[in-house]
Amino acid sequence: MNAPDLTTSRTEAVRRYLQGLQATITSAIADVDGTAFLTDTWQKEPGETLQGNGITKILEGGPVFERAGCGFSHVRGPRLPPSATQHRPELAGASFEAMGVSLVFHPRNPYVPTVHMNVRMLAATGSDGQEVCWFGGGMDLTPYYGFEDDAVHFHSTCKTALEAYGSDKYPRFKTWCDEYFYLKHRSEQRGVGGIFFDDFSELGFDDSLAMMQSVGDGFLSAYLPIVERRKDLTYGERERAFQLYRRGRYVEFNLVWDRGTHFGLQSGGRTESILLSMPPLVSWSYQNVPEAGTPEADLYARFLVRRDWV
Repeated sequence: MNAPDLTTSRTEAVRRYLQGLQATITSAIADVDGTAFLTDTWQKEPGETLQGNGITKILEGGPVFERAGCGFSHVRGPRLPPSATQHRPELAGASFEAMGVSLVFHPRNPYVPTVHMNVRMLAATGSDGQEVCWFGGGMDLTPYYGFEDDAVHFHSTCKTALEAYGSDKYPRFKTWCDEYFYLKHRSEQRGVGGIFFDDFSELGFDDSLAMMQSVGDGFLSAYLPIVERRKDLTYGERERAFQLYRRGRYVEFNLVWDRGTHFGLQSGGRTESILLSMPPLVSWSYQNVPEAGTPEADLYARFLVRRDWV
């Protein structure tokens, strides 16, 4: 079965949008950090499991961002991996084509939260020969030290990005995010959440695409004001040690539970680009329980819980 053909004008427009989004975001982050991104353009050659191409942009060792990765990929393959058909068993084994932008930024200052954002489109050809197309994405915030105004601002911006597409979207996608970015083996939220959606096509192609674009376009407004507020706060060894310990939770989620990571690895994607979400430094310690009344304990009690922020 041939992979779906996404060379039509409307899907080429999606590709142009995604590449433009990657360029806009990395340019803004480079301006904040004062460090240029390394650009790595790659191609999956014919004969490999996947075919396609992408652009990985990575900033490492900057004064503001210790590691900031933002990748664009556009690939096609003969068989959807299991991670993509959990909710669509009728497409098991279908050929597919996928494109998207995914980013994770790990700041140097422990008072600046880590952030993740992803927007993507996937098309598959079912056994009946019909093409099925859907969208996914979202953004979520992972603080190491909690600030109420940061969480409220982030969620408010997410809500604004979705308002034009129905009053149900923010509460639905907020709940979906809380449920998705949850470390089941720790019984713990990854952060303060945000929004998340997947397998989304209910508004039709054009409006579903417009909603995805609104989420992507809202990212810098959601995150940069927080970076500006926190990046110059003074911190010491204690805060740094706690940041590295909490980064371990990020690694655990991405490798154990994240469907995007699993999709990339199961489909034969480019490992170096798939793992750009990993932090540059991380630590684990046995039964690390913060002392009551400390800012570290406050993170667990007030921020790593499901809350209505707006």
